[in-house]
Amino acid sequence: MTAPETLAEITHAVTQAQVDAYAEASGDHNPLHNDAEFAASTPYGRTVAHGMLVLSFISEMMTNAFGKAWASGGKLKVRFRAPVFPGATITTTGTLRGDPTNGEAVYDVACRDQDGQDVITGEARVSLA
Repeated sequence: MTAPETLAEITHAVTQAQVDAYAEASGDHNPLHNDAEFAASTPYGRTVAHGMLVLSFISEMMTNAFGKAWASGGKLKVRFRAPVFPGATITTTGTLRGDPTNGEAVYDVACRDQDGQDVITGEARVSLA
């Protein structure tokens, strides 16, 4: 398997319905995510998407590029940089960092909002063997 220089971007529009569905699937019912009245009283002033929901977009990008190799041993190391609000449009990026070594490719990955702000940054590692 070869490592492409850049990975195909994925774009998702984040909706409150998606955030609510993620809360049900994950069991994370923090009112910051799905109670508009509560969220209005926080510094954010509105509901916030789960960080792991947004992070899943990077995993989707990696799965599209590497399939089972990603699913069976891919690794992520990321930093959450900014909140994502329902109504945001998030785009993933992945750029190969140097030549693959020891059969492993390392990518600089990010999720960016519609304004170009990084909301998640980090690295993804995947075996090419």
